[in-house]
Amino acid sequence: MYHGRHEVEVSRDCPAVSVPYGAPVTIEKGCMAQITQKLGGSYTVYVDGNLYRVEGVDADALGFEPTEAVETVVPEGELSVESVRDMAWSLLATCYDPEIPVDIVNLGLVYRCEVDVVGEDQFKIDVDMTLTAPGCGMGTMIADEAKVKLQSIHGVVNVDVNLVWDPPWGREMMSEHARLEMGMM
Repeated sequence: MYHGRHEVEVSRDCPAVSVPYGAPVTIEKGCMAQITQKLGGSYTVYVDGNLYRVEGVDADALGFEPTEAVETVVPEGELSVESVRDMAWSLLATCYDPEIPVDIVNLGLVYRCEVDVVGEDQFKIDVDMTLTAPGCGMGTMIADEAKVKLQSIHGVVNVDVNLVWDPPWGREMMSEHARLEMGMM
């Protein structure tokens, strides 16, 4: 987890996404960017009064080592529904809302993660998740990130991540860890 904020000069034109709207933008070379969060393989930066999310593959523009695309993850031991489910929950806990320094699992945004066998050593994962607010423009991006990470699990051949609104999310769904991290206890 990245703690503290510091300012960097953007070394090249850098693709990003505006937060919370989710619109693609380019942060221009030479802009000063304040890094507010580095979690889950992406960066949240503050530039000219706006927040943007920069993916890890573009970290070099911020002065960090770029991260590669998600690599295939192989659960330890024999493939089973349980080992794939455990790995799925672990990977979901590496997905973050760019405005909140707590993963989507501890925020209580993941309502369901089911694994089914669809063939010999082949699995399907179904996830129901929500957002802290229905109008959040980052929802599709967060769901897509979860899907890509889950597809990296060895043996997983299909992943469906559904954004749902029932029940509505509330702060009481956050884990104790999340409430401590956000100063709510």
